[in-house]
Amino acid sequence: MNLNKILTGIFCCAAAISYSQANLLNAKIPEEIGLKTEAQLLLDNDEPLEYGYVDDRDILFSKMVWEKIVLDERVNFPLLYPIETNLGDDRKPLFEVLYNAIQTGDIPQVYADSYFRETRSLKEIETAMSYSAITDEGINYLNSNSISDFQLEEDPSLLPEEYMIVERITPADITEYLIKGLWYFDKRQAEMKYRLLAVAPTAPEAQFKNSDNPENRKPIPLFWVFYPEARDVLHTAKAFNNKNSAMPISFDHLLNSRRFNAYMYKEENVQGDREVSEYVTDNALMQLLESERIKEKIRNFEQDMWSY
Repeated sequence: MNLNKILTGIFCCAAAISYSQANLLNAKIPEEIGLKTEAQLLLDNDEPLEYGYVDDRDILFSKMVWEKIVLDERVNFPLLYPIETNLGDDRKPLFEVLYNAIQTGDIPQVYADSYFRETRSLKEIETAMSYSAITDEGINYLNSNSISDFQLEEDPSLLPEEYMIVERITPADITEYLIKGLWYFDKRQAEMKYRLLAVAPTAPEAQFKNSDNPENRKPIPLFWVFYPEARDVLHTAKAFNNKNSAMPISFDHLLNSRRFNAYMYKEENVQGDREVSEYVTDNALMQLLESERIKEKIRNFEQDMWSY
């Protein structure tokens, strides 16, 4: 048998074992689907591939860039779906993987910006993701029944639900991911490389998620995660592989291998890292062309290294 076929078969088996539908073909009752043997659990006990050490003296060139991953694009769907997570397996969208890890403490710290200058607590995140208000009819109801704010705070059930407006950000509301990374030329290996440093899900403010005004529905970052801290979590979570569901890909692998489409909206610059939209205004096409210019500038450096 061809050696390549043997290796491919081994890889497929390992991937299938690691998938959430383990034991699918051997299950006699639905409850046995997903149960793994000790050998399978031992095989799953792996870790993300470690980054190699890079000495600062080996970095001949570097450029920090910020990019947007728009989830409307088909190639980026593995980061968005499944929106409904009660499908009977362990698949989750990237947002829920990150949010659950923050809740459990597997991601110990999140930040308010991509420079990691200000931390953000879980309570602050939950506050940003939810909004509640009392309708005008509800205020009239409270006044007619002499219910004070203090009483309502002590017992929210005093106000019927139909008098409340409640909005909450869900995985379906995530429209983009912002990522921050460093392109650098490693002179030891004579290669241009990319290192992902931070990721942030974005969504409209909960208060305006259903607003008719497009300006109010503009997405904002909910929180920033320092990517190396999240690698263990993202390595265990699997994204759907549309070409072969027996071979899922981890979110860590998907992001590190840049299996997504994104455009640069900011680069480090002398003007305080201003965004492209700040100096190319009111013209989406020109902003995209400027993004391509930044990308081409980085690509040209590597090409120029081989010009004599």
